[in-house]
Amino acid sequence: MLNAILNVIWLVLEGLWMAIAYVTVGIVCFILIITIPFGIASWRIAGYVLWPFGRTIERRPGAGLASVIGNVVWVVLFGWWLAVGHLIAGVLLCLTIIGIPLGLASFKIVPITLVPLGVRVVPSSALRY
Repeated sequence: MLNAILNVIWLVLEGLWMAIAYVTVGIVCFILIITIPFGIASWRIAGYVLWPFGRTIERRPGAGLASVIGNVVWVVLFGWWLAVGHLIAGVLLCLTIIGIPLGLASFKIVPITLVPLGVRVVPSSALRY
């Protein structure tokens, strides 16, 4: 129940706006054709950004050199400014007591924003240790 409440507050304060940014980046990537894998990753992150509480990211062990090279290209083209958006929003949300969990969630999204290839979004309960 708490996850649902936090997700609704998140959606209004940051989720919708950052999801629009990710969808826009995805559209640009699809238009450029060669960057279609980045568009797919961007839309996957957009879904995560809309409803982050109760979900987390997990590295895919089979991701190889292509995902590393793709992540470098992603950071140069799109990832850095999306990460800055999360950092600024996270700092602003942490200025209020009620916004601290939301700010921490914003900081939690920065790693997938910087390296979206070779990771997947999973429910928090599905983590394997």
